[in-house]
Amino acid sequence: MRFGIKTAPQHSSWSEMLALWQAADDIDIFESAWNFDHFEPIFSDRNGPCLEGWSMLAAMAVATKRIRIGCQVSAMPYRHPSVLANMAATVDVISGGRLEVGLGAGWNQQESDMLGITLPPLKERFDRFDEGVEMIVKLLTVDQALANFTGKHYSLTDARCEPKPIQRPHPPIAIGGNGPTRTLRTVAKWAQHWNSLGDSVEGWKANHEILLQRCAEIGRDPKEIACSVNLRWKGDTGLLVAEAQAFAEAGVDIGIVVFAPPHTPEPLEKIASALAPLLRN
Repeated sequence: MRFGIKTAPQHSSWSEMLALWQAADDIDIFESAWNFDHFEPIFSDRNGPCLEGWSMLAAMAVATKRIRIGCQVSAMPYRHPSVLANMAATVDVISGGRLEVGLGAGWNQQESDMLGITLPPLKERFDRFDEGVEMIVKLLTVDQALANFTGKHYSLTDARCEPKPIQRPHPPIAIGGNGPTRTLRTVAKWAQHWNSLGDSVEGWKANHEILLQRCAEIGRDPKEIACSVNLRWKGDTGLLVAEAQAFAEAGVDIGIVVFAPPHTPEPLEKIASALAPLLRN
């Protein structure tokens, strides 16, 4: 198993998260660092600070040197997909080619209502998501100067995205979610990384089997898609290692250690030492 970290930028400060990301950047076992795409704290007290995810990524691209960076995951309704593609290209250039483009269909009705953002009904939301992912891939593909697309909800007409990203053919697409009918079909078609959200080991196995079916339906090699799960840090390395090992034995490629605020780099070294025996390429 390989490993990353995640800090939700809520109830925290820029300096705290910067210190944690820079410390992880100096520890080779951690290959990636992630934040989230929300405009207020979630699953906690809504009254408190929450930094915007993509602005944070651009800053972290400058503040780090090695570690890959990404948003887990960007909600498609929050930004027009062509705007998001241009943002992603810029962050990939700033980072020197270290961006993972995290994408999701969106779900937070309360947050959307608060900000006056339209969250479409479920079917339309996934129709828009499918179109949006395809548009983003077209715009980010390095050897495609102009992008054209005609869908029900979005379109591109000789669209440019310059400068292009550094990574070829485009930065990896990381899709989060477990929906068997729509999400996993989109993963099979477009993603290089699948993040299974909130799964138990048995739940992950079941969802992975569905992903294998979706890949078979379109002739995609599932080995082209890295599979990740989130591992919540609760202060006990024994519990963390046991959870990581169980997922590794099930076939998961990447364990992303999620840190709750307050964010501090202090536990990173002991976590890295505990997880090192599970490390594999």
